[in-house]
Amino acid sequence: MSAEVKTQNPETVNVTIDGQSIEAPKGASLISVADEHGIDIPRFCYHSKLSAPANCRMCLVDVEMNGRKAPKPLPACITAVADGMVVQTTSERALKAQRGVMEFLLINHPLDCPICDQGGECELQDLALGYGRSVSRFSERKRVVKDENLGPLVATEMTRCIHCTRCVRFLDEVASTSELGAMYRGEHTEISTLVGSGVHSELSGNIIDLCPVGALTSRPYRYTARAWEMLSHSSIAPHDCQGSNIDLHQVRGTVKRVVPRDNEAINECWISDRDRFSYEGIYSDARLATPQIRENGEWQSVDWQTAIEAAANHLRDSVERHGPEALGALVSPSSTLEEMYLLGRIVRAMGSHNIDARLRRGDFRDGIETAGFAGLETPVADLENLDAAFVIGGYPRHEQPLINHRLRKAARNGAEVMVLNPRAFDWNLPLGVEQVVPADAMPRALAGVARAVAALRGVDEPAGLEQWLGTAEADEPARQIAAALVGDGRRALLLGGLADSHPAGAELRYLAAEIARLTGADYGELTPGANTAGAWLAGAVPGRTANGEATDGLDAAAMLATPRQGYILMNAEPEYDFFDGETATRALAGAEAVVALSAYDSPALREHADVLLPIATLGETAGTLVNAEGRWQTFAGVGYPQGDARPAWRLLRVLGNVLDLDGFNYQAPDEIHHELQRLSEGTGVARPSAPIAAQTPAPSELTRIGYPAMFGVDPLTRHAASLQQTDHAAPARAVMNPVDAGRLGVSEDDAVHVRQSGAARRLPVAVSDAVPAGSVWIPAGVEGSAGLGALMGAIEVVADGAAA
Repeated sequence: MSAEVKTQNPETVNVTIDGQSIEAPKGASLISVADEHGIDIPRFCYHSKLSAPANCRMCLVDVEMNGRKAPKPLPACITAVADGMVVQTTSERALKAQRGVMEFLLINHPLDCPICDQGGECELQDLALGYGRSVSRFSERKRVVKDENLGPLVATEMTRCIHCTRCVRFLDEVASTSELGAMYRGEHTEISTLVGSGVHSELSGNIIDLCPVGALTSRPYRYTARAWEMLSHSSIAPHDCQGSNIDLHQVRGTVKRVVPRDNEAINECWISDRDRFSYEGIYSDARLATPQIRENGEWQSVDWQTAIEAAANHLRDSVERHGPEALGALVSPSSTLEEMYLLGRIVRAMGSHNIDARLRRGDFRDGIETAGFAGLETPVADLENLDAAFVIGGYPRHEQPLINHRLRKAARNGAEVMVLNPRAFDWNLPLGVEQVVPADAMPRALAGVARAVAALRGVDEPAGLEQWLGTAEADEPARQIAAALVGDGRRALLLGGLADSHPAGAELRYLAAEIARLTGADYGELTPGANTAGAWLAGAVPGRTANGEATDGLDAAAMLATPRQGYILMNAEPEYDFFDGETATRALAGAEAVVALSAYDSPALREHADVLLPIATLGETAGTLVNAEGRWQTFAGVGYPQGDARPAWRLLRVLGNVLDLDGFNYQAPDEIHHELQRLSEGTGVARPSAPIAAQTPAPSELTRIGYPAMFGVDPLTRHAASLQQTDHAAPARAVMNPVDAGRLGVSEDDAVHVRQSGAARRLPVAVSDAVPAGSVWIPAGVEGSAGLGALMGAIEVVADGAAA
């Protein structure tokens, strides 16, 4: 009789934890294996997304190998599993060690739980209940640590700090800003900034969640609610194309704070500061509280029936007098799928196809691909697995902070990340190639990459390449980028917001798609707003309806360059949310009828609109957002809208009925959602396919380059008070190259007058080599730059003393 032979996976080991036999991956830590199997081990410093320093010692456990016990309890966070290991997490020796650690942690911890914002959800409280003593043996005076001002977002009570260093490791390993560190030694250790400069990372709010005690808390949330009072509701962040999952915590319908909801496929367990703190905009004093109509040049608050009828009459009269083509709709790319769909149906039912959500796009020559939507061929979660990534006209660190986090993980794993931009940025990841060229040279630089790729592949060049290059050979940066893109592994080309706003953006999209075709790389557009993909699917673009039918219609730029007589605006402020704010405000000023659905009482809307309809915003309405990879994510409303505001989908449904249009009998957004799903089933990411001719830019001494600041991308963010107090929302400056500054005779902090599209502003100067000669960087969406002209275009700059 032969003995039974047991086979085992060579990549795993067998361990026993608290009597439970477990097959675990080689090299895994004890604490991670225990977590996967529901075995609780206390901890403070350990976090699954961070390195394990083993400095709190709360996770000490009894370990036995080959019948011999370790001479002392071992920290489970850094002890790797081994074959035959036997672990006791609740043995007398383990418990004694854990209780001893807890006693030491409580020696200097203040007894201020009743006034601590962490009370009720504090890890130290929870573990003290299980491992602490009922009476302290410590009779000496407790230490006190002076608090440091980390900025308007994170409040500090550093006497509570237990030195777990989660915040330090997060800012080092995830945010890559290294803004906090441990100072001094022993019981004098403090967590502090090096020179008292605060924390400025775009992900800084995550240290609030990571802190196991009340040392780091949310400054906007401070003292406004207790953990046990709040109810949690799942939602989706409405600011960028990633679609981060969030939880809204509310008390009696009032949102008190926003925290991340774990979703490994999208945002892991993190969210950006923009997603976390923008909820303050819900309660801004600038909220539009009542429906209003303009009569005889004066604004009057009216009831909803009067306002809707006035809106319908304005639109109907405009179409009757000037024809359907005189009507245009401009919708924020962060509006919900349901809102976009209903608005598109209203506009088309009235005979017009003029609707667009691409408000900041600079070039529409490539039109709309009816078979799909603009987005990412690479799923968000797979971005960290890329072997090469080429970012064209984008700064995802500020545009999509958690997509940037995925790219940083890829770079740390050895991926080659390359960028082509009209200015240099402060990247927090290692770059293989950073090519900075003037804005008008970007198509030529990208064409050089295409030529180098074709040469390496030994294939024909993309059609029309000689338009940009003639017979010139690719330069060295182009050859380096091409070599990485034709290599092995998974590769992707990603076009960002600066490519979308580029006056030759259609050329950049065509060339990028051709490079992706030649190399077999994924193609992707990091689209503006939270729902640009949804805009294509809902038919909120002029070239396609929700069922994919090709249509005519004017794009956003054409609707403003050749003004319409009637406009419907939804959730957009003309001076901030358009490619050319000055052209947008002029077009509205000349229209006969402007109906604006807005959450905020914008000065430009009040000046140019005829009807203002207050709509609900984050937490006040239900709907669907489609992220860049095509993932549909729904959310429900949490509380009642402020004032008399109503969900926009409900207003549009009523407006359709008042206009006597068919098919506006929806009772809930779910009905619209399911209808759209049927219409768009099987739709995927579209690549540009038609060749684009090169255009010759008009000569200009100076060119403005710009894009909305991180906290100026949409109305909700712009009205969040704490975000507007950060450095990222500082008033606009005219950033120029030292060559241009010297030619104009200006230096740092001098004032200049900038003129663009008929608008003039006086701005302070910043001098930097990050901006190429001949360019001026002026961010949009912040104080000082509102209502200027094109985000990329000719600009006149005159020194303060020389201004007429």
